[in-house]
Amino acid sequence: MKLVLFSKELKNLSEIELIRIASELGIDGYDLCVRDGYQVSPATAEKGLSKLVKKLGEAGLAVPQITSPGDFLLPDDSRAEPILAGMQAAEVKFLKLGYFKFDPHEEDYWEKVDHIRKAFSGWEKLAEKYGVTICYHTHQNRCMGMNGGTLAHLLKGFNPDYIGAYLDPFHLRAEGEEFAVALAIVKEYLKLVALKDLTLHRREKDNHGCVQWEIVEAGHGMVDWSAVFSDLSRIGYDGPYSVHCEFEGLGKEELLEKAKREVNWFRGKIGKS
Repeated sequence: MKLVLFSKELKNLSEIELIRIASELGIDGYDLCVRDGYQVSPATAEKGLSKLVKKLGEAGLAVPQITSPGDFLLPDDSRAEPILAGMQAAEVKFLKLGYFKFDPHEEDYWEKVDHIRKAFSGWEKLAEKYGVTICYHTHQNRCMGMNGGTLAHLLKGFNPDYIGAYLDPFHLRAEGEEFAVALAIVKEYLKLVALKDLTLHRREKDNHGCVQWEIVEAGHGMVDWSAVFSDLSRIGYDGPYSVHCEFEGLGKEELLEKAKREVNWFRGKIGKS
């Protein structure tokens, strides 16, 4: 089991800074953003990913997964094979795809499912070619596969060696699906787990109420982490945990202080599961 840090908020840092920060936080490595403006971009991934992963590896840091751009969705994307070739060279196993959005007022749900499954069929072939696994993340806000139930519509029947599930207790809580239920549905495909916490609030809208969510530090939110880690332990999950630490608009030092508290809190919880 690796506890890694999602590098979304660590844009433009050098490899030396990434190594130093990892030592300060006590993480096992990184979930690297491969996006424009980051240490490795889609354009540089074929050669640049292995160079960075090698440097991190020399410092004892793992990179089990990368996170692609939000619009990285189709296997015929010109960025696809260079990124996957870079993963193969760097021995990075897992890639998180972007998000297929869904408009319930304008789109037919099952037609969208068919469209995505055709894309996954292409991804499955590429994943087998390069020896990687393409993972899809449960994400709220009208993203397809927003919970375990709908994610199963996309994944069922594909080879779990090449097409995987990325469960996020934060988004599952926001969507109202119990983690144990999501896990029971997609456990055959589970490869990655995200770690972040949230609270849900009522806000006024048109003389009635609606729900608003807020990212908070681990343990101060509404995710039942004891249940989450107990359920993962029960099925023998030994894949990576990615601490997302998506606290935007903070200075570097304040962000790192929060990240250290997050990492310590989650490590303590996982150790007790």
